[in-house]
Amino acid sequence: MRALLALTAILAATPAAAQERTFTEIEAPPQPGEVVIGDPKAPNREQWMLRDGSIDVRNVTRATLTPVLPVGPGSGAAVIVAPGGGFLGLAIEEEGWKVARWLANHGIAAFVLKYRILPTPRDNAVFQDSLARAMRGERTGVAPPDDTPAEALADGIAALRYLRGHAGEYRIDPKRVGFMGFSAGGFLTRSVVAEGGADKPDFAAPIYPNMKPLKVPADAPPMFVTIAVDDFLLQRAGGFGLIDSYRAAGKSIEFHLLADGGHGFGLGKPGTGSEGWIERFYTWLGIRGFLKARS
Repeated sequence: MRALLALTAILAATPAAAQERTFTEIEAPPQPGEVVIGDPKAPNREQWMLRDGSIDVRNVTRATLTPVLPVGPGSGAAVIVAPGGGFLGLAIEEEGWKVARWLANHGIAAFVLKYRILPTPRDNAVFQDSLARAMRGERTGVAPPDDTPAEALADGIAALRYLRGHAGEYRIDPKRVGFMGFSAGGFLTRSVVAEGGADKPDFAAPIYPNMKPLKVPADAPPMFVTIAVDDFLLQRAGGFGLIDSYRAAGKSIEFHLLADGGHGFGLGKPGTGSEGWIERFYTWLGIRGFLKARS
């Protein structure tokens, strides 16, 4: 029931016109340099589509990383970017490629993580109908989970291991590998911090994530969090449990509570408090020493 309520909240958080989404199937776009980080023999069942004009992918069954690298010398820092989508799909253009390009243009090697997600009906019309009926309170079998599925967590950890193992190839510092995720990707970011063990990221940036309390490990990395006041995930958490958990553990955290912007603002919605948040993230990286010049 909680998962169904979460899906209803996701859809209800957008204007009524936006809820009438269009799903148009497309061919897989080019992903230069993409590498498989999961089982290379796993069947590839992913489906690509335009969702209201933006590229999404669903039914991902084989995890990959796509590098977006700086032109010329970079800072040596790297960020894994995990798009959101309720673990039912991935908003890979708005919360993946666009974010990665911004980071690369600022000297940070970015790697878009296409992690495994829950299966959904292959027919776009059936998928869209299932979402609509779920919004009306029906049980359709299409609903986000309460937290990060085990497969997605395994892919996040595999991505961290892969980058550190190939740091020389990408000209990055294996001790400056961070993890940034949006919405469901923010859930995943929390999970790799809490459960990544020795593979956890060197810094973490969950963006409009699950704000409920987190079991913070003793060696938790510095964390940057941002979310808007009018985000349903903040309302659902009933407070700032994630922030309070980090503070109680005595770990470094920077938190930006935005005046507005709703949920799913990606790089930011012009004219709202979400505009320019990534510049603040970049400043934080510099202050924390993650952007020192590569030797």
